[in-house]
Amino acid sequence: MKTRKGISIGLTFVLAVAVAAVFAGCGGSEPAGDAAKTATSNITIKGSDTMVILGQRWAEVFMQKNSGVTVQVTGGGSGTGIAALINGTTSIAESSRPMKDKEKADVKAKFGKEVLELPVAVDGLAVYVHASNPINELSVPQIKGIYTGAITNWKQVGGKNEAIILYSRENNSGTYVYFKEHVLQDADYDPRAQTLPGTAAVINAVSKDSKGIGYGGIAYGEGVKHIKVKQDDKTPGVEPTMENVLAAKYPISRYLYWYFAGPPTGEVKKLADWVVSKDGQSVVENVGYYPLSETDRTASAAKLTGTPTAAGQ
Repeated sequence: MKTRKGISIGLTFVLAVAVAAVFAGCGGSEPAGDAAKTATSNITIKGSDTMVILGQRWAEVFMQKNSGVTVQVTGGGSGTGIAALINGTTSIAESSRPMKDKEKADVKAKFGKEVLELPVAVDGLAVYVHASNPINELSVPQIKGIYTGAITNWKQVGGKNEAIILYSRENNSGTYVYFKEHVLQDADYDPRAQTLPGTAAVINAVSKDSKGIGYGGIAYGEGVKHIKVKQDDKTPGVEPTMENVLAAKYPISRYLYWYFAGPPTGEVKKLADWVVSKDGQSVVENVGYYPLSETDRTASAAKLTGTPTAAGQ
């Protein structure tokens, strides 16, 4: 498989710690509500653990280009970021799943503003196995069977006669929700699945467990084998490369989002404009995710001007 520009788990933790240290004391945000009382040069981004490294890298580059602006980025899961947006305690919610209608209604009820949904990147949701596992591809129905407990032994899908050990994300994760909706088709996860707090933790577990399987953002996929995914048993396996994801050939792909309580203004808008610019999108691929297509990038930029195109609605 083509090697991606992913970040190793060790570097992921080092970066997270380093950035947290740089941002220490940079509290505050620029959303509606109580956080609006803070300085406009302080921006907070909270949410998706899948996106936290990307958000931190954007913050680093943006602050280098804009002295006097501080950007604080934390994870906790997409649901946590969306809750913070609803509560008015973050400028931007990062989410690896679309906001629910009820969540948008809660923002409208509290602030009297419509949520602005901004696609900022694309991710191929990879399925990982241990490097020694002979399995090279699985179909979406097989993956569903594994994670719902219908398939419990690798031998059932052409592997060794060994029990399958499941690793999953926690239920406040947008990745968990997306996987449940689009792969499990809203069926329940097998209760034997071990839930872990972040994609990096899933990668770490699978890399040490020859019987393990996990899933998560493609940028975190160092140290394990990414399997090809087939839409069904009759179609060929597809690798989660940028070309396949952007061409909609890879069966498990998604947009990654930023959400705002109303149209962003001031430095928050300046940051958002830059993120969806060609310069900001170059950061996406450097981190290991996939930049928006030019059509989607233009649509996202138009949303920030208040004149969304048909593709961006």
